[in-house]
Amino acid sequence: MPAMVVLSAFFLDLVLGDPRWLPHPVRGIGWMIDRTEPVLRRFARSPRSEKRAGVLLVMFIVLLVYAFSALLLFLASFYSSMLGFIIAVLLAYTTLAARDLARSARTVLVHLEGGDIAGARRALSMIVGRDTAELDEQGITRAVVETVAENASDGVIAPLFYLALGGPALAMAYKAVNTLDSMVGYKNSRYRDFGWAAARLDDLANFIPARVTAVLLALAAWCLPGASGRNAFRISVRDGRKHASPNSGYPEAAVAGALGLRLGGPGAYGGLILDKPTIGDGLRDFDKKCIEKSIRLMYCATTFGVLTAVFWAQKATG
Repeated sequence: MPAMVVLSAFFLDLVLGDPRWLPHPVRGIGWMIDRTEPVLRRFARSPRSEKRAGVLLVMFIVLLVYAFSALLLFLASFYSSMLGFIIAVLLAYTTLAARDLARSARTVLVHLEGGDIAGARRALSMIVGRDTAELDEQGITRAVVETVAENASDGVIAPLFYLALGGPALAMAYKAVNTLDSMVGYKNSRYRDFGWAAARLDDLANFIPARVTAVLLALAAWCLPGASGRNAFRISVRDGRKHASPNSGYPEAAVAGALGLRLGGPGAYGGLILDKPTIGDGLRDFDKKCIEKSIRLMYCATTFGVLTAVFWAQKATG
């Protein structure tokens, strides 16, 4: 894969983000999942058959997305090398979400800076799964920082990883896995069995990228005033495994260590209080500046990730 594809896709994400007027493949993937799930559920009469149906859903969606992307790239390149390059850049661009992540976090920050706690809660509810109605300013800030840390992996570094590894088609397949997990990978009664395959494949797909993200965030901390790269590495190693997810804890621990914060702890989900382990030492109190600092960490780590992907692409193409 040409290095210019990675650089161009990153540039488009920085400039455009995810404008609502632009058709996005993830919305198309979500549409396919919505249409395929009820068809497969007709044949699911037991927990075992639900698992099988879920496996079929994952195989169908991921393979279809990969095959369609690869075919589109092949046909475009066959017609014209320039058209092939343009399609590759556009597909790669849609897998990255750095600007959209920063925009969502800053929307919450704007409400906090204006003293609009209710508005901050509403904006936060659009990007997290927890209950936000009772959160105070510190709770809102903590939730935003956690979201930026986790999505630095899922929304930026992981797509870059698969883009470098197998080009835009593999990056699109990763987005299909990620979308499946976000739609059916729950542990409630409806999806415990049906969503099992989606959740497990998402864990597997993010295993390496999450740890790479932690390393990149720690390296980024060395470049930002007031952040500690050494502490980011230390907390990643110490607390990365504490999270319920086998992957999310590592980037969260890196950010917690870099900024001297304590993440995790009790949180309300669906009206139930979940007492999650804490991550980090809590050397500093939360304030609104923590949100902007986490965004800068994410962008700096993303830059390192892009440079690494470009280096890999150049080596692969000789």
